[in-house]
Amino acid sequence: MTAYRTARTRTRTRTRPRTRTVRSLALAVCLAAAAALTAGCRDDTAPAWEYPRLAATLNALSTALAQGCATPDPDHCAAGLDRLDTLARRAFTEVLDHRLLDQACLAAESEVRRARTLRLAATAQARKQEQAQKQEQAQGQGQARQDPRHPALEQARRAVAAEQAAYRRLLAALEKVRTAPPPGAATRPL
Repeated sequence: MTAYRTARTRTRTRTRPRTRTVRSLALAVCLAAAAALTAGCRDDTAPAWEYPRLAATLNALSTALAQGCATPDPDHCAAGLDRLDTLARRAFTEVLDHRLLDQACLAAESEVRRARTLRLAATAQARKQEQAQKQEQAQGQGQARQDPRHPALEQARRAVAAEQAAYRRLLAALEKVRTAPPPGAATRPL
């Protein structure tokens, strides 16, 4: 009977180290998986297609658009919109460099150009009207101040607002193109 018990205890002692090894390997795998989930996988963190330079340019464009027209003066807003044009051109060039252009971006860009042309024409008309009023006042024909609701000034204000709206739509279209994954990126395995 002692031979039977010794053989039986030998098998028990042999299986226990193997069981411990398997358990410790399983624990190590679980810990590694938990660490990978907390750290994030390659596709869960910032994707490579988000183009950081383009993101910085669009952020600057968004900030400049928000701060552009603090006063209702069309001349002050025109200077801010001219600065926006520089940033928008840089962002559009980066989109072209990365070959991200789509139909919405082209439509938004052409809308900005149309709105800019209309704003420049309306601002020029408002300046002509202002100069004509100043000449009338200088000749003594009228002592009245400039009417803030004058049609030329109102048209210039509306043109500035339309150009700002066009820049917002361009910004939204460029941001959408920047954050969209390239074709086939969503079908890659993790």
